[in-house]
Amino acid sequence: CPAARACHTLAQLLPSVSLPPVPSYIIGVLPSRWGSTRFPGKPLHLIAGKPLIQHVWERCQQCSRLDEIIVAVDDERIRDAVLAFGGKVAMTSPDHLTGTDRIAEAVRSIPQATHIVNIQGDEPLIDPALIDELAAAIAVDPALDMATAANPLDPADPAVRDPNVVKVAVALDGRALYFSRSPLPFFRNPVAGLPVLRHKGIYAYRRDFLERFITWPPSPLELAESLEQLRALENGASIKVLLTTDTSPGVDTPEQAREIEHLLKLQPIFS
Repeated sequence: CPAARACHTLAQLLPSVSLPPVPSYIIGVLPSRWGSTRFPGKPLHLIAGKPLIQHVWERCQQCSRLDEIIVAVDDERIRDAVLAFGGKVAMTSPDHLTGTDRIAEAVRSIPQATHIVNIQGDEPLIDPALIDELAAAIAVDPALDMATAANPLDPADPAVRDPNVVKVAVALDGRALYFSRSPLPFFRNPVAGLPVLRHKGIYAYRRDFLERFITWPPSPLELAESLEQLRALENGASIKVLLTTDTSPGVDTPEQAREIEHLLKLQPIFS
């Protein structure tokens, strides 16, 4: 602008406008399918007198950050059992290859949902506080696409080399760098205070990210490791990793169900 003339930009002419934050509506979704190679009918297996899926549902009922909880099922037997104990159900296709696809179908009937927490339907001892932490993390930071959790392992723990135990490496700001079934990191040199992080299979998503994610084809690293979360990283997603002391086990076999029943009976709230 010429020095002799007053110059105003559009920003100077317009009053400052503070837009109200968009209210969040966070739903917890428990994917639950009948067909399991190692444990068919697992969701309805009785543990301490209740179906497995009911134990997970009751844990979620203790959460304070979830506006709604639904069970995404592929079988009428699971649907009927969930309705019998007072749960909400979304029937989904039996043809989904992943729980993420099942969740995406389930939330189509809930248009007000802004964020989704994917809670494994076979973890009857999941900590409600961890679910709330994930819900809060994904809702408060619009730069995040996903959030998940991990608990520290001693580098000498045999689980570090177990390919059935997924490990995650994180950046200094707490975001995921990589997930692997291999030891991660590989300790060429010892580093004091650097743990191995065991990934827990619980996720929170922004709804718009989830809708994009299911349109992407399986990625090369995902196919190599058989880890769906690598598809998100390979497509540039930002995944926050919350550190937790929750080491609650899942149920993959009838033997593990018996172990869980024993642990439940040791809890003071067990009735």
